[in-house]
Amino acid sequence: MEKNELYPVFLKVSELNVLLVGAGKVGYEKLSFLLKSSPKAKIIVAADSFSSEVKQLAEKHDIPLVFRPYSSNLLHKKHLVIAATNAPEVNRRICEEARARNILVNVADTPELCDFYLGGIVTKGQLKIAISTNGQSPTIAKRLRQFFEEVLPDDIDLLVKNLNRYRSTLKESFDSKVTQLNRLTQSFIKADSSSPLIENDKQTS
Repeated sequence: MEKNELYPVFLKVSELNVLLVGAGKVGYEKLSFLLKSSPKAKIIVAADSFSSEVKQLAEKHDIPLVFRPYSSNLLHKKHLVIAATNAPEVNRRICEEARARNILVNVADTPELCDFYLGGIVTKGQLKIAISTNGQSPTIAKRLRQFFEEVLPDDIDLLVKNLNRYRSTLKESFDSKVTQLNRLTQSFIKADSSSPLIENDKQTS
């Protein structure tokens, strides 16, 4: 059985320079996906025409719009590039020129030209789960995202925060901390919903 060999990372796109080329339907999907997960992303959108949806979203998030066709100087000082034009030859050119500058690139709907994928993402406060099918089935990634959004409670962020507080009280070695945290979280499985294993913010403040 083939395995997904992608290595998942979580990028601080609020500190990286991101270029999106294309502002039609696909460009809007890419932009909205990125901003949904990272509302403070540093991104510039370049295109020779912009859909009303892209304009509205860009205005809401204070995203700069560059009204011009793609040219290689748009890649200056960029860390990530997303090609989402409706011209395959332009997208391929973006890919080639970005890679020549060691810039990671994603070409919409063209897995073989992608250095990274924009997978399905579930966010519950500080908890974030990324889902990838290695570009094979965006539909499956979407369905899994919807599933986890439904089954994970919104207040799971409270558990994450309180576990972090508990971890900070442990003074032993790293291995010992891991052992204690494993023991604690394993007990959650056996506890009923009324068990006060993790107190709420008011109780712990």
